[in-house]
Amino acid sequence: MSNNFKNWKTFSLWILFSEAVGFTAGILTREATQIYANEIIKPFLAPPSILFPVVWTLLYALMGYGVAKISLSPKSKQRTQGLILFFIQLFLNFCWCFLFFSFQEFGLAFFWLLALIAAVIFMAKYFYKINTLAAYFQIPYILWLIFAAYLNFSVWILN
Repeated sequence: MSNNFKNWKTFSLWILFSEAVGFTAGILTREATQIYANEIIKPFLAPPSILFPVVWTLLYALMGYGVAKISLSPKSKQRTQGLILFFIQLFLNFCWCFLFFSFQEFGLAFFWLLALIAAVIFMAKYFYKINTLAAYFQIPYILWLIFAAYLNFSVWILN
């Protein structure tokens, strides 16, 4: 029996935890995101609104899977630092939703997003030292955040 199957509860809990953070941010900013969708000038490459929950659900699942792999690894300084960075980036991610959607502080949200990108890159670096697959699972997240930075900056400039 594979280790991943034996540890399905750990994987499930981390994925559900990650998804719950994203779901909570989505629920708490739902009204603001509707205002954003209807009233804010968006850049040319802005995807349709329906794409965002689909992409974020996948990204939170990849995040959760990656951190589960790290949490199951032997205790080490890198593991501890990787887990701390996971929580830091998740906090930054959660707060960005409010800065951008609820408060429409597009400039502050852009710089906050740059800090989030840095935190995720550092997290992936620590993940890589422990489990390469856990790190590779963060690549789509990093790429999406870079695209989100383009969107955020463009919205800031356009509005």
